[in-house]
Amino acid sequence: MIVKMNKLTLICTAGQQEQTLDELRQLRAVHIEHIHSPSGDAIEQSKQALAHIEKAKLALGSYNTPSSSDIISANIADEVCKCLQEEAELKERLQWLQSEKERVKPYGQFNPESLQNLIDAGLTVKLCQYGIKETVSWPENVEVIEINRDKATIYAICIAKQSFDLPCSEMPIPTMSLADLTHDIDVVKQQLQTQFEKMIALAESRDQLEELYVSKQDELAFQEVKQGMASTEHLVYLQGYIPIDQIDAFEAAALHQGWGYVLDEISPDDQPPTLLRNPKWVDPIKAVLGVIGVVPGYKELDVSAVFLLFLSIFFALLIGDAGYGLLFIGLTLFAQRKNKQAPSYIFNLLYIMSSCTVVWGALTGTYFGVNFEYLPASLQHISNNWLRGNGDDSLAMNNVMFFCFVLGTVHLVIGHVWNFIRKINSWAALADLGWICSTLTMFFAVRMMVLGESFPSTMLYVLGAGLIMIVLSLIMEKEYFGLVTLALDVISNFVDIISYVRLYAVGAASFAIANAFNTMAIEALGSKGIIVGGLIAALALFGGHALNILLCAMGILVHGIRLNTLEFSSHAGVQWGGIHYNPFKRTNEKI
Repeated sequence: MIVKMNKLTLICTAGQQEQTLDELRQLRAVHIEHIHSPSGDAIEQSKQALAHIEKAKLALGSYNTPSSSDIISANIADEVCKCLQEEAELKERLQWLQSEKERVKPYGQFNPESLQNLIDAGLTVKLCQYGIKETVSWPENVEVIEINRDKATIYAICIAKQSFDLPCSEMPIPTMSLADLTHDIDVVKQQLQTQFEKMIALAESRDQLEELYVSKQDELAFQEVKQGMASTEHLVYLQGYIPIDQIDAFEAAALHQGWGYVLDEISPDDQPPTLLRNPKWVDPIKAVLGVIGVVPGYKELDVSAVFLLFLSIFFALLIGDAGYGLLFIGLTLFAQRKNKQAPSYIFNLLYIMSSCTVVWGALTGTYFGVNFEYLPASLQHISNNWLRGNGDDSLAMNNVMFFCFVLGTVHLVIGHVWNFIRKINSWAALADLGWICSTLTMFFAVRMMVLGESFPSTMLYVLGAGLIMIVLSLIMEKEYFGLVTLALDVISNFVDIISYVRLYAVGAASFAIANAFNTMAIEALGSKGIIVGGLIAALALFGGHALNILLCAMGILVHGIRLNTLEFSSHAGVQWGGIHYNPFKRTNEKI
């Protein structure tokens, strides 16, 4: 159920502003809607402080050090960022030293000060290099002293009393000797090791840094609300939305604090947030909505219960294997024991969907891709003959596809029935009644075109009546563009139903993959011997089924969720454009 909201305007004196915001944050009930775009020095400073701490968090995250309750530094973020800066400077210095060492190394051990003394005495001194096979014409009165050579290059020093130009590559005279460079490299490496050890020590304060980060997040949120308020000469006010079941608590706080306020009904121009509050058995769907990050609009339908029901069925058909379902239940039990702090609705969702998979797999006689005839008699007896086509694979395929089309038709009709009830007092309800007729007709059309069944001629009259109701509704609601797209909408209605065949296709592919790896394992065991064949068979079974499960999981995201959020939602009028209810509160506080 989508909780009903009221629009709130809260007024207080300018001097009472911060106290009011503190009290409002403790109330944890009002979703703030900024009147002005938050800006100002206070916000910029909070953002910079938050970025500063986030940089330190990311840096310490790479160090695998147990956290300690001991306070290592009063300002851990500054210490970390200082270390990062020093480390960057040291690395830059090390890179230069190593590069300079490689450049100077061919000239051997010499003292740059000696060269500088020659230069100070009025001589021109230059270092150069040239190829062994290269013919060089040296200027007159230039003394060329070969220092070193390798397979291709000669390294030399040139000295003259006058200035001259070199006929080969000149090298800048180094400022440090090779020995000094080697010494400095060792010193810098030691300094880097010291910085590394210091960062390890600082990493023990990760928990303190996380607390500081959360505190700065709260400070930024506080400043954004404050700067987003409007003001007059002596008064300031904010606007937001509050659930109707929180109004009594708010009014008590307002009376105690002396606030002025106005509560209004939601108008067509307002965009209130969506707060979903469902029965406990529907709660597991929150895990799915959280993963895909959507929520229905405030004025839309809450399809949580339908979403959970049909997603569980889709999950079962897409996975299609009772063995996998039992495996999922076992893994969920293990994960729940290891993560006792995790919300229970996440595990409940997995239990529901896995149980549905076990039921569907048992009815179709599918266990880890094993051929039906090799299953124990007890498992064969609990299967459903109609879903298996009484042993005829072709008939079984048609029966399962028929079931998918029935499931899709029911799914889409539920959306229109729901909309019809909501719009019962308007002409718009007539369109939903018409689309119900169209959807039923399209079901028989799909059955005819895909399964080769006969099409009842009476459904043409049903379709005609539906189209008349749709056209009448569009005219009365003055939605004339819908008349232009009506033919395309009918075709889309047909496509929506036929798209549910993906449930059969993915499930069949899952069985085929599992069965293929089983066959590979059996062949390897028979041809390679017990030891080698057993090892290959084990790898084929484990790797093959793991890959198949991964592909099935992707199928749930691509197909199972799509059928709910696109096909069904388009018929139910749900656009998933809602704003999540996010009351003004501290980051770690729950509502």
